Amino acid sequence: MTDPVSSIPNLGPASEAAFARAGIRSADQLRALGADEGYRQLVESGARPHFISYYVLVMGLQGRPWNDCKGEEKKALRCRFDEICAAARQSDAGRLSELDAALRQIGVVARAG
Repeated sequence: MTDPVSSIPNLGPASEAAFARAGIRSADQLRALGADEGYRQLVESGARPHFISYYVLVMGLQGRPWNDCKGEEKKALRCRFDEICAAARQSDAGRLSELDAALRQIGVVARAG
């Protein structure tokens, strides 16, 4: 039997449901991915990015309380969070461009020009 995502400190049923929508269904799977990749997949699945939810995840995977994140560590995590969000936006842009191209190819969307 695998442990649910909500067995990770700081994460509850709402986080578990959000990670499940991203295809992450166990604590072991999330631990193996790590905080950055797990959160990237969460955002790419459609979850709204929020800095607090990111650092809560990081702290939880380290077995630390969520409010343990302070000072320089919090600043560094904010930089990582911003990078993850930027990468997710780029990934979305690529997927939307592919979708737009496919819709144009089959005539659902008018071709440019």
